[in-house]
Order: sequence, then C-alpha cells, then structure tokens
Amino acid sequence: MTPQEIAQSYNELATHWNSDQFNRKNGIEQHKRALSFVKNTDTAIDIGCGSSGRIIELLLDAGFETEGLDISPSMLELAKTRHPSQQFYLADICTWHPPQHYDFISAWDSIWHAPLHTHEMILKKICANLTDGGVFIFTSGAVDSSDEKTNPCMGQPLYHAALGIPKLLNIITECGCICRHLEYDQQPELHLYLIVQKQETLS
Repeated sequence: MTPQEIAQSYNELATHWNSDQFNRKNGIEQHKRALSFVKNTDTAIDIGCGSSGRIIELLLDAGFETEGLDISPSMLELAKTRHPSQQFYLADICTWHPPQHYDFISAWDSIWHAPLHTHEMILKKICANLTDGGVFIFTSGAVDSSDEKTNPCMGQPLYHAALGIPKLLNIITECGCICRHLEYDQQPELHLYLIVQKQETLS
C-alpha cells in the first residue's frame, strides 16, 4: 500500500481512537520509561500522532513544547480539536523535512506503515533530528529479518513492514545513537518497542 492509501484507511478509522473502545493507556507506560532518559524538555514531536492526543498530553505534562504529525487529514482534524494551540503537520514522514531538532520524538505504531524500502531513510532522518542526548521511542515488528504484509483492521486494509531487529540496531548505531531499551511488550504478539538516545558530542 502507498502512504496515501494508508491515509485513506485511517480516515475511515479515525473516530475509533476517540471512542470508549480504545484504551488510552496504550503505550503510555512505555513512554514514561523513555522519558526517564530525557535530559532536556524543550521540544518534542509525536510522529503519526493520530486522533487520541494521549501521547501529546503526556509530553505537554512533562513540560515539552509539543508538535504532532500525521498523514491522515481526518485523524489530524480530531487531534487539532483536542489540542487547538499545538502545531500540527499534515505530511508524509517519507518526504517531510523536520523544521527543527527535537529533545524527544515518538513514533508509536506509526512508521511501520511506511513502505519497507523507506524505513532506513526514515530512521536516519529522525535520528539526525534529535538533539544531543535526545530520546526517540518507536515500535516495530518483532522479527529477525525484513518482512511486510497487509491485513484488514476493522474492515480497512492496513500495511505493516519491519526491517528486523539486527538491521534496526545497526542503523541506530550508524546514526550515533544508543539503544537504551528493547522490549517485546505484547507477547505473544510480534510487537516490539525501542528507546534510542542520541550520543552527546564531546566539546
């Protein structure tokens, strides 16, 4: 699926994350773990922010000036309704150019929807736009080698792709970052999250 097709699927599903059926605690404890590594609380962005606003709320409470990005117009409109004073970008992470560096970047259950051949470029872009000591939390498929598939979700097709753990760790290292935490957090589901921190340059 193309990013535009993914956006259309999420347009159809946007209200799910604002309903009582959605668990707003999803990913929050993992983000709190990531925040324990943070050195500065100036700038943050939620990539693939969706409509629930739960991660943005957590980052605002932690003192960050927080932005959001999503490719789905319907998801983003609901996000803006929740947080009208925040900066949001309607954009495809594959082609988006970050306007600044960030102390904290979240990409929870989001960048795995991008085409597999773009994953390395996306990860390098994100790591390059971390401040020294900046923290990046993201999810991936808990697989050992690259894989991609499309499955239905609430009646809509959704594409998922993953580079595999060894490749992820190689990219992180190449980008001057350190993996602070890696966890299979939804066993037996193949769901993985990583906390990555940009190494500080020596002056």
